[in-house]
Amino acid sequence: MQHLIIHRGLAKKNFKENTLNAFKYCFKKKYGVETDLHCTKDNEIICFHDFNLNRRFKINKKVKDLKYFDLKKISVIKNAEIPLLRDLLKASRNKFPLLLELKPIFSLKNLKKLLIETKKYNRCALISFEEKNIYNLGKLKAKLPKGLLFASTAKIKTIILKSKKSYINFVILHKVFLNNKELSKINKPVYDLTKILKTSAPMYLSEEKYLYWRDDTHWNYNGIYESMSFVNDIIKE
Repeated sequence: MQHLIIHRGLAKKNFKENTLNAFKYCFKKKYGVETDLHCTKDNEIICFHDFNLNRRFKINKKVKDLKYFDLKKISVIKNAEIPLLRDLLKASRNKFPLLLELKPIFSLKNLKKLLIETKKYNRCALISFEEKNIYNLGKLKAKLPKGLLFASTAKIKTIILKSKKSYINFVILHKVFLNNKELSKINKPVYDLTKILKTSAPMYLSEEKYLYWRDDTHWNYNGIYESMSFVNDIIKE
């Protein structure tokens, strides 16, 4: 059975990103969730996107420099409580897929903690732009799928070379690589979503809606819905 995976848990625009309420709504609708992971000063693993609190809470402090108690206190005041990873895992009940992106380079201590917390949850996949995270997870014999993310500025030769490493189970690429003839050397399925997004965009714009978050280049819940529906149809054929 295929699932939609909702970026930062934002299935509805009135929710706040990476919050337990948003995650629970996704699970109620039988959606999976993509979220971002950071470690606090006291080594708690939290669901939070940014490296600092400036964008979300207008406070110029880094996540890694604060204990979870302090982060929770700040976020509760702003009505956007930062959840622990284990809160998300518990809410998922191991019924829905979770795409967990490790944002910074995790210490071995925190990677071991991550594997302990996810041990009973086989619906997770671990991804990161930091190859060191994926390499170390491989050394720790992590059983969960491990994927390496690449930015639009990455060299295709680098992507092909790294995709063949044994500790990398899959890669996630920017759309700029879709027309690259060398892409087939990765020897993994590739889906071009450009056409479906171009077709869907006018319909959403007529309702003053978008397929991307206006403050960055990530798909929002509309973009993810259209993309995953398209891929699901391919898989079913």
